[in-house]
Amino acid sequence: MPQPNNYAVKDISLAAQGANQMILARERMEPLLEVATQFKKTLPFKGLRIGMALHVTKETGVLVETLQAGGAEVAIASCNPLSTQDDVAAYLAKKGVAVFAYKGESKKDYYKFIQKIIAFKPHLTIDDGCDLVTEIHQKHPELIKNLIGGCEETTTGIIRLRAMEADKALHYPVVAVNDNQTKHLFDNYYGTGQSTWDGILRATNVLIAGKTVVVVGYGDCGRGVARRAAGMGAHVIVTEVKPVRALQAHMDGYEVMTMAKAAPLGDIFITVTGNKHVIRLEHMKAMRSGAIVANSGHFNTEIDLETLAKKASARKQLRPFVEGFTLGSKTLYILGEGRLINLAAAEGHPSEVMALSFCGQALACEWLVKERGKLAAGVHLLPPRIDEHIGAIALKSLGVSIDKLTPEQKRYLSSWQEGT
Repeated sequence: MPQPNNYAVKDISLAAQGANQMILARERMEPLLEVATQFKKTLPFKGLRIGMALHVTKETGVLVETLQAGGAEVAIASCNPLSTQDDVAAYLAKKGVAVFAYKGESKKDYYKFIQKIIAFKPHLTIDDGCDLVTEIHQKHPELIKNLIGGCEETTTGIIRLRAMEADKALHYPVVAVNDNQTKHLFDNYYGTGQSTWDGILRATNVLIAGKTVVVVGYGDCGRGVARRAAGMGAHVIVTEVKPVRALQAHMDGYEVMTMAKAAPLGDIFITVTGNKHVIRLEHMKAMRSGAIVANSGHFNTEIDLETLAKKASARKQLRPFVEGFTLGSKTLYILGEGRLINLAAAEGHPSEVMALSFCGQALACEWLVKERGKLAAGVHLLPPRIDEHIGAIALKSLGVSIDKLTPEQKRYLSSWQEGT
């Protein structure tokens, strides 16, 4: 059976601390543990290999254990050079998981580690950003015939997958886990909202109250970031390219304007678009000296750092994850190399919200196996009944009870005859 070469982590001696981290994560991820308990009984992945490119965090560690409980062999690489928790990676390696990840990876190692997952010859892929899927399609199409399907967790990854689908370049079924209600309404909104500010505060220790915060993009992630900024006393400006989202931001009480107008007004800028160069040199030239610029989208493409680096007269690392760029007479502060600030400078989403997202990943894999051979190549949505099941087990873990429809209500909702 194909096996990647053992593991590659920063320091295997960190495994004991990683084990402690896992204890904390499990305590807060009860819905995912319930899925793991069910998987132990049914073994949906017996004899199957699952290759993953995800943020290697304590929460992801619990997902790995859940898939293993279902009988899977698992190999995992990081999906971002700065997002790995080295103690968790060491713990997984010590437990025998094929894990290839360390915080601060070079680009060369990043893609070398993805190739390790490809060498594992997975039957299922779990992706965060679509790099694993695209590498398979572009460089290893021979693997596709044995792939049952895949899952994608991020907005950015779904954008790429739908572009592949439109180009008829996606050749196996992939579940858009990001589109689960139990993912984007919680992970994106509550998770990104909180963890983005966690990263910014750990990196800078800046006071938010009284600052002008420019949120670039008002999707589920942007809404969460904006709400928490307002809750800490910031004045919030939103920039958008989509009319309905811009209208929603306006109705939510925020100022909405173009980036050109917002650039000279902001103290803190946060990009959450999944797009490229939404903050460009002309915007940075217009910013105030001392402005802080951070990204919470998946890739480090949202801020045009390459051009900034070329035009800056000086560049200095001032503290971990804070780099000062001198541009003319001003200094701008770029956080986390323009990468995901919530994982670069902090620990990513809280375990409670990741439990919902990873229930989606695990149950999507189970659904793909059950539907093996029946699904066309392309992007698929998880059936609503599975999404509802995730919501139900999450409520159960919280001790929350809800009403049930009466027989009369069920009949009413399924009929059309009864009116005024």
